[in-house]
This record gives sequence, structure tokens and C-alpha cells, in this order.
Amino acid sequence: MTLDLFDVPPLPGLQTRPDFLTPGEEGELIAAIDAVELAPFRFQQWTGKRLTHSFGWQYDFQSGELGRGEPMPGWLLPIRDRAAVAAGMAPDAHVQALLLRYDPGAGIGWHRDRPIYDQVVGISLGAPATMRFRRKQGERWRRVNVPLEPRGLYHLSGEVRHDWEHSIAPIDQVRWSITFRSFSAQGLRIAAAA
Repeated sequence: MTLDLFDVPPLPGLQTRPDFLTPGEEGELIAAIDAVELAPFRFQQWTGKRLTHSFGWQYDFQSGELGRGEPMPGWLLPIRDRAAVAAGMAPDAHVQALLLRYDPGAGIGWHRDRPIYDQVVGISLGAPATMRFRRKQGERWRRVNVPLEPRGLYHLSGEVRHDWEHSIAPIDQVRWSITFRSFSAQGLRIAAAA
């Protein structure tokens, strides 16, 4: 079930938009991501299967600190601005961009993004995937699966961003994504002091 930004979302704060990019734009972005030096995602002593590279402000999972990274490259700025406008945000609200490549078998386990970040806008490239959401209700979990189609955009804000965990199920094909994040009030305070 793919929704556009004007449909009623299955979860409060979740919006999706299919065909945000053309096939040509998708190909150009995949080539640009593959030209960046991607490295396995590291979380403390654990190394993930997905490959990543971050631009802008970033959270260091080894030290637990926020710091400035490389500025977003010129090729990424137009897509950042388009994604922000599609999500109803100011173009410069996105302070972090995370490039990801999921090789076959890679996914993301259950998590919530760090509280220094507020809204999350993602763009899916390559193979389709499923974003899974869960929230504890009593002794059980409420679960919702949302398909992420190639060239589509998703936007997490409010309840779905802060109260629900999400994950990406492993797939058997290569998938790329670009994730943009804005600061929360906490993130703005920490960044101002950095």
C-alpha cells in the first residue's frame, strides 16, 4: 500500500510519495552514491552489513557525541531541497544526509533515530523494500508494514517518528537510500554549543 502525501497515512506522522524521482534521476543518484567512499555501519563494537556515508551534522555511535562532518556535496543539495519541500519543510532544515547501500541480506534492526534529530525524510533507490513499524501496546506489539518502492519518498514526523520503532527487512537485491534528518530542539541546543 503506497500512499502519496495527500492520502491518509496508516500511522500518524507517516507520509509516502511514489515516483518522487524519474528513473533517470534514480540512476544518477545511485552512481553518485557508489562514487562516494562507503564504509560498513558501526555501532559501538558491532559492524552492520549495510554501507554508509554521512554528510553534515552526525551522531558518532562510538563516542555518543554530535559533531560536524563533511558538508553535503553539490550533487546532493538539489535533491535535499526537493525532498524538504515535498515534506513541507524549509530546504535548509535538513542538517544531515546519510547515504546507504544495502547489499543482499542487509537490513536495519529495530530502532528509533537519536533524539537529537526530529523529522526524517528518506528516498528509496534500486530494489523495493519493506519498512516495518512497531509500538508496544500492553504486552503485545502493534505492527505495520509499509512498502518502500524504488524512486519513492517517505517522511517520518510526530508520533511515528518519536513513539514507534522502525526497521528495514533484509532483501535479496541491492538497494540504496538517502536519508535526510532535521534537528530536534535538543539537537539545536547541542549544535549551538559545539
